Amino acid sequence: MSTAITRRGFLAATAAAAAGIGAPAVLRAQTFTFKFHHFLGPTSPSHARFLEPWARRVEALAGGAVKIEIYPSMTLGGRPPELINQARDGVVDLVWTVNGYTPGLFPRTEVMELPFVYVNDPVAANLTLYDMFDDHLREEYSGVEVMFLHVHAGQALHTRDRLVRRPEDWAGLKIRIPTRTGAWVIEAMKASPSAMPVTELPQALAKGVVDAALIPFEIIPALRLHEQTRYQIEGHANTRFGNTTFQVSMNAARWASLPNEIKEVFRTASNREWVAEVGRIWRQTENEGLEFAVKSGNEHIELSQEETEAYRAWLEPVVARWVDDVKAKGVDGAALVDRARQLMAANSSR
Repeated sequence: MSTAITRRGFLAATAAAAAGIGAPAVLRAQTFTFKFHHFLGPTSPSHARFLEPWARRVEALAGGAVKIEIYPSMTLGGRPPELINQARDGVVDLVWTVNGYTPGLFPRTEVMELPFVYVNDPVAANLTLYDMFDDHLREEYSGVEVMFLHVHAGQALHTRDRLVRRPEDWAGLKIRIPTRTGAWVIEAMKASPSAMPVTELPQALAKGVVDAALIPFEIIPALRLHEQTRYQIEGHANTRFGNTTFQVSMNAARWASLPNEIKEVFRTASNREWVAEVGRIWRQTENEGLEFAVKSGNEHIELSQEETEAYRAWLEPVVARWVDDVKAKGVDGAALVDRARQLMAANSSR
């Protein structure tokens, strides 16, 4: 299947699918209601641009047989790191969460977080996760049924007041990151990692708990990060310092209880074309977030190709560290890195 899917073609295919699938007559008198819990606010790009549209897409494809109630901002209780267990324990039906909020729980999927495995293309990364899932990743998602995996546009560096260009410029910074692989990146750069959910970042920057953060640009308007930072820094041609993986997953028992027709609706709504669209949406919101910061007076630093390449020697050891770490868990990390890089090249939208 071609990965060169236009937005118009995607939307047309969605409409056609909605008209063609619908719910069988045996389901029309029954409504399946799902509680969908996540950690960002209702005005965040993630909620408005793809979580809400995905839920409505499922409902449309089901022809009225499915209703998804979305609860943003942890309104059903708990903290973001608890989301995966809320899904596994059946406290809620569906969650959107950051894999790295529970470090080490999804080691295979971390391959897409590694610097210079993920470079700059969220569409290719999402397609690669989709293509790797059944053969390489599925086994680590016990207790849930994954609807889809995705990444954001990659870790850019946001600093309060330090201009960073060279690897040596990171030394001594305290940097927020949500994942253990991101912490390894920070340690490799002679800086100090600080793990926290994204919702705690604005206050941490304001109080000087951290000097910087590794996070994409799209979240800047929602969290008003432009008010706490001066520089937004990325590599040449949008190259980033690693990435974060996310999942939308359903409680396994709830999934098992569903009729096959309803399962097919969720599968169609979460297909390969959809994850590619999520990548395109994130790239668009990324551009908008950066534009917002620059218009607010912040400075965008794009490193030259030569400056970006200087980071490779510092960050390739992070990949080797990950390979050694997952080997202890019986995972062939080197093979996963090779496969991810092959698929990233094959799925590249550039």
